[in-house]
Amino acid sequence: MSDQSKLSPERIKHIAIAGNIGAGKTTLSELLSNHYNWEVQYEDTSTNPYLSDFYNDMHRWSFNLQIYFLNSRYRQILQIREGDKTVIQDRTIYEDANIFAPNLHEMGLMAKRDFDNYTDLFKLMVSQVNAPDLLIYLKSTIPTLVSHIQTRGRDYEGSISLDYLKKLNERYESWISSYTEGKLLIVEADGLDFKNNKEDFGKIVEMIDGELHGLF
Repeated sequence: MSDQSKLSPERIKHIAIAGNIGAGKTTLSELLSNHYNWEVQYEDTSTNPYLSDFYNDMHRWSFNLQIYFLNSRYRQILQIREGDKTVIQDRTIYEDANIFAPNLHEMGLMAKRDFDNYTDLFKLMVSQVNAPDLLIYLKSTIPTLVSHIQTRGRDYEGSISLDYLKKLNERYESWISSYTEGKLLIVEADGLDFKNNKEDFGKIVEMIDGELHGLF
């Protein structure tokens, strides 16, 4: 990560937020967008044609859903790098391949041939794009995730099991512990109410400023 250690604000184009379902990625993306005047690339949940079907029948729709997300995020990265503005991305292309797809495969919800096909496509895509200038990981425990999921009340998330969230969290920890693609900032989200508490949000801003300006 040495080549990423001293980022100047003038050349920062891509900030990304990673985290499990319900970690607060979208909320933090919006707040940081307003604070830094960054544009936001949201995860495509509102218009995703597979998401609702997936939660009702994961085995049938897992491959379709993952390919849709992979394509969507790859396009976002290309747009970010071709543009001239700083963009914050809600979830990364790495999470699809390191967290969600292998978890579905391990659970028997994605066939091996589909998983292999997906993995080959992911490897080809990431070989053609750069990692985010800064990856912000929102680290949250299961109770925090469940609380956020219940609060926002999305119908299609009603069937998410605690076991599913736990498996995802374990994969997030494993992935983050070995992340070497670029600069990384881990935010311990438990106990932080950055949506409603300005002091909590200010703590995160200070952490980001420190990373972006090389203060420490």
